[in-house]
Amino acid sequence: MKLVNAEIITVGDEILYGQILDTNSQWISKELDAIGIKAIRKTTVPDVEADILESFEQAGNRADIILITGGLGPTSDDLTKPCLASFFDCELILSKPALKDLQKIFDKLGREITETNRQQAYLPEKCTMISNRVGTASGMWFQENGKVYVSMPGVPHEMKIMMTEQILPKLQSVFQTPVIYHKLIKTIGIGESWLADKISSWEHQLPDHIKLAYMPGLGEVRLRLTAIGKDLVRLQEDVADQVKRLQLLAGEFIYGFDKDTLPMVIGRSLTSKGLTISTAESCSGGSVAKSLTSTSGSSRYFTGSVIAYHNRIKETLLGVKPETLINFGAVSEETVIEMAENVRTNLKTDIGLATSGIAGPDGGSEEKPVGTIWVACADHQKTVTKKLSLYKDRCANIELTTQAVLNLLRQRLAEMDGEKA
Repeated sequence: MKLVNAEIITVGDEILYGQILDTNSQWISKELDAIGIKAIRKTTVPDVEADILESFEQAGNRADIILITGGLGPTSDDLTKPCLASFFDCELILSKPALKDLQKIFDKLGREITETNRQQAYLPEKCTMISNRVGTASGMWFQENGKVYVSMPGVPHEMKIMMTEQILPKLQSVFQTPVIYHKLIKTIGIGESWLADKISSWEHQLPDHIKLAYMPGLGEVRLRLTAIGKDLVRLQEDVADQVKRLQLLAGEFIYGFDKDTLPMVIGRSLTSKGLTISTAESCSGGSVAKSLTSTSGSSRYFTGSVIAYHNRIKETLLGVKPETLINFGAVSEETVIEMAENVRTNLKTDIGLATSGIAGPDGGSEEKPVGTIWVACADHQKTVTKKLSLYKDRCANIELTTQAVLNLLRQRLAEMDGEKA
C-alpha cells in the first residue's frame, strides 16, 4: 500500500520571531500518524505573498496532502485566503454558509458584524467550506490533481476541533492509508555512537518494513522502531520479535518502553520488592527526590530527603564524620558513601541515595574541576558509587546527576533480582 505523505505549512511572522510557539504542527503530526499519514516536512513562512505562494507550490510537488494553519484573520496582514485564491486561480466570493456561521458567533457575543469581520465570509470560489463552530475563520478544502490542500485557523483550539471533527475523517475517506506503528525503546548509561556500534548487527538485519531511528537526549538515547503495513497485529508481533533480539545485545541499557519514565520504572520495581528509599542530596538540590516523587503512588516507597548543601548539615543531620570532610572533602567517594549509608539508617529505609559534587559554573579546582560529581546507592548488602565528569552547565549537570544516581539504583535493583534467583 502506498504511503500517503503530508506537509504542514504554518503562516505567520509571529512564529518566525519566536513570539508564539508553534504547537499546532506537533499536534497535527501526531494525529496524522495515528491514521497512517506521514508528515514529511514542516514549513513556516512569513506574512509575505510571494513566500506563501512558493510554499504552496513546493509542498504540492512533495506531498499528497498540504495542511496550512494561520493567516485567516480579518486584518491586512492575513494573506492565506487571498493567496489560496490566487494559487487556485479563482475569485473570493461571499459564502452564505460562512456568513451564517459568522452571524451565529456574533449573535452569541451580542455584537454586530463589522464590514471587516464580514470579509471573513468571503472564500475562494473553488474551495469547500469547513465550518468553524468556535471561531470566526472558516476552514477551506481544495482538491485538485490528486492533491488536497486544507487551510485552518492558527488558533490551536479552533484548529484541533476542526481537524478532529471534520478534516481527519474526510482525509481517511479520500485516501487509503497504511498502518503506521511505532515502538519506543528507552536506554540510559550509553552514548548514541557506542549504542549504534553495539547494535549494528541487529540494525542491519531489520526487515524492509521496519525502520530504526536514534533519538538522543540529555543522558539517554531513545530508539524508535517504525513499522508500516496493512495489519496492526502483525506489525506489533514483528516489532516485538525485533525488540527481543535487541535486548540480547543491549538489554542492560534498556530501562523502559513507550511512555515509561525512569522514575516510573524504578517505582514499579521498588513497589514489587516492597522496598523503601530515601535521599541525601548536595549538588542536586532535591532534584532526585523530586524525580522519585513525580510518579503517582511514590508514597509507598519514598520516605524523605535531606538536602545537605552545607557541610554543617552533612555532619549534623547525616552524621558524615568531620575527619572525612577534612581529609577527602565534600566532593569525594568517602563522603558520598557516608551520606547514602547514613540517610538510609537515619530515615530507616531499605535504600539510600546520595549526591555530592560541583555543579558549576563556578567553584571548581584543578584537582576537582566543575562537573566533578559523586553519586552513591546504599542498601542492606552493599554500597555502590560512581564518579561523574560532567560540564560547566549547572542545569545540565543537575539533570545528569539525577539520571546517573537513579540509573545506579536501577542497576542495583536489577542485580537484586539476580541475587534472589
